[in-house]
Amino acid sequence: MYQFTTGRRIEFADTDLSGLVHFSKYFVFMETAEHEMLRSLGVTIHTRYEGFEIGWPRRAVSCEYVSPLRFGDQLEITVQVERKGRTTMTYGFTFEVEGRVAARGRITAICCVLDDPTGLRAIPLPPFIADQLEPAPLEAGDG
Repeated sequence: MYQFTTGRRIEFADTDLSGLVHFSKYFVFMETAEHEMLRSLGVTIHTRYEGFEIGWPRRAVSCEYVSPLRFGDQLEITVQVERKGRTTMTYGFTFEVEGRVAARGRITAICCVLDDPTGLRAIPLPPFIADQLEPAPLEAGDG
């Protein structure tokens, strides 16, 4: 199972007037963690493959908020591969502060050629990425 963890300190610009992290920032945090994870594998969110520029447009994104985050919190974001399809990757995200779960999120992204003259085109996951990412085992009831 592939898992990657990164950290981030909550900045003042991440918060709203109530002093809590604005809900939309969690999506930015997930994307940043995804980019860092890919860089740890030696690739970037846009990579050359077989003569084309490939990227990862979103098919679905969600976030469940469990407990609030505030300015100054030291956030730990864990990215886990939940599902590896033929052309898609689904990542699960857990946001924690000092062992307390603050949120859980998910991104499903499609591997696509970005610079095809006919438009975006989904392609099978490149082996140099897919071979490094194994999904978590299914839990009972997930089948």
